[in-house]
Amino acid sequence: FPLSVLLHVGPTSQDTLRIALLGKTGSGKSSLANTIFGKEVFRPKHFTSSEEARCQGETGHVHGRSLTVIDTPGFFHSGLSEKELKGEIVRCVSECAPGPHAFLLVLRVEKFTSQEEQVIRNIEDYFSADVFKYSVVVFTHGNQLADEMKIEEFIGRNRPLKDLVARCGERCHVVDNKYWKNNQPEETRSNRFQVGQLINTIEKMVTKNNGGCYTTSMLKHRQKEVLVCRLFRSLVTYTREKFGKKQISVVSPVCCLFSVMCCLMNVLGALVHSGSLLKVQVRVEVKTNKNSLWESPEGKQAR
Repeated sequence: FPLSVLLHVGPTSQDTLRIALLGKTGSGKSSLANTIFGKEVFRPKHFTSSEEARCQGETGHVHGRSLTVIDTPGFFHSGLSEKELKGEIVRCVSECAPGPHAFLLVLRVEKFTSQEEQVIRNIEDYFSADVFKYSVVVFTHGNQLADEMKIEEFIGRNRPLKDLVARCGERCHVVDNKYWKNNQPEETRSNRFQVGQLINTIEKMVTKNNGGCYTTSMLKHRQKEVLVCRLFRSLVTYTREKFGKKQISVVSPVCCLFSVMCCLMNVLGALVHSGSLLKVQVRVEVKTNKNSLWESPEGKQAR
């Protein structure tokens, strides 16, 4: 029988599972969302349309549970710049505040290429490694599996893919948005069965995470981490350009302070321009042991 779906507008109940879909363009995220709800709720996004490359959220009841699903633009979407794409993807967290209980990492049943690996690296870069504590890998185009092949066997044939599923706590499922709709002779190749199993997996994951979710505060903390890393790289680059690669005997504290101030001004200027200002504490330690960045000629001769 078809999934029972009741879409509604307004605030959701406290037991609503909040789910965000992540994946590259063409992976089948929007179709997966439709498969979860059992009807056409999301419209697949055009690869080159910037107007459609926005987060879209819907709420409904599936298998007796209230779900809010956030569809995001795909990685490598040609209609947005890299900066615009990142901003829109991370917006999925605030779109279902206080944050999603689960991220569904959507992949096609096909060769796991360097492009898919880059998608996973981008996801970790945007959200930090903590994202995998809240993630489930969901494969689309399940009909591409060979007869009688289970998804676990398919995963086991590719080491990077196997490592990804392991990072996600071995949580994975497979659907086919086109061919596994009704009257499948094999239960595991049924969307209805797989969606039910997916919801059970998410509920178990939420319990394991003590009912928690990936929060907006976690995202802000990650953005601060990225900012500090950028600041440190800028500091190293500026220092190398200012003083050169050769070792020198004395570095004026004033020059060091000037370097830090220049980097801070650049970063803060960018933050003010973008309309956001984060407080960043930077501690710079200068050590004078044999592993120091700068070493005196006397110390070099002594070694």
